[in-house]
Amino acid sequence: MVAVALVLGAAAQGLVGLGLGLVAAPVTMLVEPGLMPDLLLWLAMLYPVATLVREHDEIDWRALRWALAARVPGTVVGVLLVAAFSDRLLGIAVAVMVLLSVALTATTIVVPVGRSTLVGAGFASGITGTATSIGGPPLALLLQHRDPLQLRTTLAVYFLVGAAISLLGLSVGGDLEPPVALIALALTPALLVGLLLARVLHPRLRRGGVRWGVLALCAASALVLLVRSLVA
Repeated sequence: MVAVALVLGAAAQGLVGLGLGLVAAPVTMLVEPGLMPDLLLWLAMLYPVATLVREHDEIDWRALRWALAARVPGTVVGVLLVAAFSDRLLGIAVAVMVLLSVALTATTIVVPVGRSTLVGAGFASGITGTATSIGGPPLALLLQHRDPLQLRTTLAVYFLVGAAISLLGLSVGGDLEPPVALIALALTPALLVGLLLARVLHPRLRRGGVRWGVLALCAASALVLLVRSLVA
C-alpha cells in the first residue's frame, strides 16, 4: 500500500512540482507509523535527483539561498517536536499539515516573494518538513505563479537539500533510525515508476485537472488519518 502511494505521489510531483509527501505521508502513517518521518525524508531527498538530471535550468538560486538558510533553525524546532510526539500525535500533525497545505494550495492567494517571505517559508518548512516530512507547501505557495520549469527545478533543489538538512538534524537529535534508509532504498523503484507515469500522462492531462485531483486525493487520505488518530 505504501508503494502504491509512493507511485501516485511521485507521479503527482512529476506533473505539478510537489505531491510525494502530501500523498504518501498520510498513507504511511496509517500503515506503518514507525517509518515516519524518516522514510519520506529519505525518499524526498532521492526523488529530486531524477528531476535535476533532466532539468537543471532556470533554478532560482536567490530564493533558495534565503529559504534554505532559514530551514536550519526550523529544523531544530522540528527535531524537538519529533522527540515529543507519540505516533498518535504525529498522525494528527501529519493529517492537519496535509489539510492545511491543501487549503492553502487551493486558494488563489498571491504572496509577494521577498527576503522576509522566503525566510518565513524556509523556517516553517524546516519545522513541518522535519516533524511530518511535508515541507514543500510553504515555498511552493510562494513560487506557484512562476514558470513551471523554474518551479519544478527550484523545488527539486529545495527538497534535495532541505531533506538532507532535516535528516542530519534528526540524526543529531538521536531520532533517526538507520534501517529505514534501507527500506527507502528498496522502495526507490516506486519513485521511478511514478516518474515514468508522469512522463506518459503529462501530454494527455490538463495541468489544472491534475492539480485538483492531487488535492482531492491528499485531502481524503488526510481525513482518514485524522479520524483514525483521534479515535485511537
